[in-house]
Amino acid sequence: MTTSPERVQPAGRSPDNTLFYIGCAVAAALLTIFGILADQVVDGDTAAFDHAVVMLFRDPATPGIPVGPSWFNEGVRDITALGSFPVLGVLVIGVVLHLLLTGSRRTGLLIAISVLGGTIISTVLKALFDRPRPDFTGAVEVFTSSFPSGHATTSAVVYLTIGALLAQRASTWPARALYLLGAIILVGAVGLSRIYLGVHFPTDVLAGWALGAAWALICLAVAHALDRRGTLRDEARPGPPTEAR
Repeated sequence: MTTSPERVQPAGRSPDNTLFYIGCAVAAALLTIFGILADQVVDGDTAAFDHAVVMLFRDPATPGIPVGPSWFNEGVRDITALGSFPVLGVLVIGVVLHLLLTGSRRTGLLIAISVLGGTIISTVLKALFDRPRPDFTGAVEVFTSSFPSGHATTSAVVYLTIGALLAQRASTWPARALYLLGAIILVGAVGLSRIYLGVHFPTDVLAGWALGAAWALICLAVAHALDRRGTLRDEARPGPPTEAR
């Protein structure tokens, strides 16, 4: 009597869709937070909170200039540039080209779709809410409306997506923690810099973080599900070297 061979789960692959469901659940929670913030902003319920937090970084006598020495102000401007469209665009193009040249075309496609989608969503929502920015003479020049923060949204999409993909490819837990923690720190620094410079209210940044992280998680969860089916698996992902016998 013969028995059918057991189906062996490929090494390094999750036996179920737990990661997919967790990612979707966290994304849903973040989108709920975004919805609550948007509702309160539209009703004007956050005006006092927004004003109080913004003024923590301002001298009431000269509200157009952030508190702190000039070198710190310039440093914050450099940090906020890490969330600008030119810097993120150059970074994403470089990463996608690297993935294309190393045979990871589907991963590169995932990053491109994630970033483009997040940028479109942020732009549409800005036009929809059309919230005025803080009115500080001498602040950084801006050209779009305030809610949600585009820097916070797109930096969350780009850095969290790249950080998660790097962590997925890392071979040790310290390396994975480094990539994820580094991405989170970058996203947090960019958002806080927008408040310090007086170009965004804190609720703009909080909404941008929630929206960007949710979109990144949705893209990563879908990619994980497609990868399990083999649809999004990279063609030339190198394996460990084999020992000669």
